[in-house]
Amino acid sequence: MLYFLCCGTRAEAKEVCVEAQCSDMKALRCFCVCSLLLLEVSSGLGDLRRPENVRVDSLNTRYVLRWDWPHETAANQSVSFTAQYLSEFRMRKASSEKYWKSECENVLELRCDFTGAELHYNGLYLLRVRANTSQQSSDWVWIRFCPDKQAALGPPSNVKLNSIEGDLEIIITDPLSSTNQSMKTFLDRLSYLVQYWRRSEEPQKAKDLETKNNLVMLTDLHRQTLYCVRVQSRDDFYNKSSIFSDTHCIRTEGQLPYWQIFLYFLISLLLCFLLVLLLFFCFYKMFTVFKSTFRPAIQLPDHIQELWLSDSEKPQLLAPESPESVCEPLVVVSADLDAVAVDEHLNAEEQDSSTHSRHGSGDSGVYSTEEDSCHRSTHTDLQTSSRKHREEMHDGNRLEICA
Repeated sequence: MLYFLCCGTRAEAKEVCVEAQCSDMKALRCFCVCSLLLLEVSSGLGDLRRPENVRVDSLNTRYVLRWDWPHETAANQSVSFTAQYLSEFRMRKASSEKYWKSECENVLELRCDFTGAELHYNGLYLLRVRANTSQQSSDWVWIRFCPDKQAALGPPSNVKLNSIEGDLEIIITDPLSSTNQSMKTFLDRLSYLVQYWRRSEEPQKAKDLETKNNLVMLTDLHRQTLYCVRVQSRDDFYNKSSIFSDTHCIRTEGQLPYWQIFLYFLISLLLCFLLVLLLFFCFYKMFTVFKSTFRPAIQLPDHIQELWLSDSEKPQLLAPESPESVCEPLVVVSADLDAVAVDEHLNAEEQDSSTHSRHGSGDSGVYSTEEDSCHRSTHTDLQTSSRKHREEMHDGNRLEICA
């Protein structure tokens, strides 16, 4: 043993010291510590620096070894890392170096995943890592790892809620290992802390329930109330606890109180009344628009309405080719015009008619006689319409159409 400390390498000296730590030889243990310090001081200068801050991030059975490398190397050298593991009971053998298994060799990342190494959850292991270059390697950095004590415990893999007749059923699925096995296979004292509260309350006022069962039934709950639930995993042996699972909420079943039923009835009745009122208003607006479009408020003159309503005096449309079609001028007379202007217009019409009659008499006597009688009747109708118009001017200020 002293040979390894004095003449051996630093790695061999460390193996001897680890073996000495497993025994009760206190004097030899102190001697090992002093020798290691001397070896580090004497040969540390000029050697490749070791990784720092070596630790294990673990959850259930997933283990990742991490370290830091804050040092600098030559520009033409690249640093890689090698990580190994060994069961602690093999360190007691003199030829323990051959039992080391490399999990990561010459990796550039500052991490090494030991999940695939199949480390037993209840075992005790030694993990080590060193830095490598093309010319030299650093010393190993050791760390002792006990999974069941140091590995963090994960929350339940799934939480499901069911509302059954006013009660709340909680189905808890165990945390799973890297091989999808239940963590109860490794932890005999695995239990759960169930917290539940009403949605209207704060999570700090939640009620706690500890259980080892995967099926939990919550009773004495308020009916038709929204409850929220979250679950935490616990291990009493090492006093480990996980983070809480995601929060799940569900509404309990049951009959509503009478005051709530009455309140909902009033609200629905008010909404129906507002809906009917809105529909009636829309229908009234549509009816007003249609009425103003297809039946406007502007009325035709009375004499035109009388002619339109009278079957015997309905105006007949004549074809333009008919020789009986006569075009007469249409005169628009304002209500405030003087009656004298109307008479002058009628006299001018009469003179034109008589002149037209005299010119046409030279062609045919029969035609002139018929035309003269036609003009007389037209003149008579025009006078009658003018008198009627003057009588209606006293009743209103409307515009009339005189034919």
